[in-house]
Amino acid sequence: MAMKNLVYGVDDKPPFPIMVLAGFQHVLTLFGATTLVPLIFGPAMGMSTAEIGFFISCVYFAMGVATLVQTHPRLGSGLPIVQGSSFSFIPSIMTVIAAFEAGGPSVIMQNVAGGLIVGGLVLSLIGYSRLVGVIRKVITPVVIGPTIMAIGFSLAPTAVQFNAANYWPVSLLVVGCVFAFSLVIHQKYVKIFAILMSITLAYLLCLAGSLTGFFAEGHAAYVNLASIGEAPWFRFTGLMPWGAPKFNVVAIGAMMAGFFAVMIESIGDYHSCSYAAGLPDPDGATISRGIGAEGLNCAMAGLFGAVGTTSYTENIGLIGLTGVASRWVVRTGAVVLIIMSMIGKLGALIATIPSPVIGGAYIALFGIIGALGIQILMRADMGSQRNVLIVGFAFLMALGLPGWVEGQKDLFFGLGLVGQVLWAILKTPMAVAGICAAFWDSLIPGTRKERGLE
Repeated sequence: MAMKNLVYGVDDKPPFPIMVLAGFQHVLTLFGATTLVPLIFGPAMGMSTAEIGFFISCVYFAMGVATLVQTHPRLGSGLPIVQGSSFSFIPSIMTVIAAFEAGGPSVIMQNVAGGLIVGGLVLSLIGYSRLVGVIRKVITPVVIGPTIMAIGFSLAPTAVQFNAANYWPVSLLVVGCVFAFSLVIHQKYVKIFAILMSITLAYLLCLAGSLTGFFAEGHAAYVNLASIGEAPWFRFTGLMPWGAPKFNVVAIGAMMAGFFAVMIESIGDYHSCSYAAGLPDPDGATISRGIGAEGLNCAMAGLFGAVGTTSYTENIGLIGLTGVASRWVVRTGAVVLIIMSMIGKLGALIATIPSPVIGGAYIALFGIIGALGIQILMRADMGSQRNVLIVGFAFLMALGLPGWVEGQKDLFFGLGLVGQVLWAILKTPMAVAGICAAFWDSLIPGTRKERGLE
């Protein structure tokens, strides 16, 4: 079933100006989450402000290259799917930071790189050898639906509490503009650039308010331009910028925990992306190449001094919202991201977007992600008591279990490496949803039609 109002299909090549602007809109969409991950790790590692800025450039470069690999029809899935910093690796990397903090940021990053390279190569082997096909047999719409719902709806605190709630008037302005530009104003180009126009309008208002003194320094909507002047014009991060990777068993074991969630999340994302792009469900070969590319990209991210990468569900939401599913647009966005990694002042300018503006965009996009999960569930028989019970149980556990697990860190870590791996997996909402749904969906008898396989 194809999405309605598709403006550009997967193979369509829009005019160059549209391709650049629509690609930049993808960059703006992934910017907040992709930048947030190094901003979490940098201070935890004890990095200086300059080192954190360099770290962010490493991440931008790695994610741009990863997106080019993933969107390649032979190397990756070929779907119009963006790669960005993975939240699934946060607990794993925090474990590595705690184990190697005495060595300083460079030693920590060398061990993170080792874990990403080993885990990435393993995931790549699982993908390219088509072993993932065995796993795919238990990944039905009954499993994928609650997993995608958990991804979207579990991001609510990120959108609301940590961004939008900082200053509601600006956030609600962005949300109102997104609805108006995408649903009320029936003009093709307005719809295509709904997110970009909403963010730009809100940013200009914040900038005007800051320059006129309406927003004082320290206010959530205040735009501080000082960092742009301090940033260098050109910066190239290079290969192994933190030093040669170190292959430590503890770091590798901790990093492995993140790869499981990435795999389930990405398989679900391929289905969501195919649906949003008006394509049939991805076949085994597409999923295998996609997972193989995920692993390859994580290994390369380790060499580029970045963090783990995964498919970005919020950008799939952007495709659903704008109707632009062209892989050429996504690849253009990847090139923009690589260029941004080399132009310090450009990255610094984007970094001045106030959190309430980002929060408003996230409220619209994360809601769409959760709704995509509901759409996938529509393929299964949701009139079946079997499916209702499985989905309800999986989604509730995804919302409730991770918070409890996070508070039991000492208990899990007391079990050694296995406990650390379990802790990292069970505190990830989409992993919990996927595991719970896959367990019951495989155990309880159901017809192929009931499970959404026909």
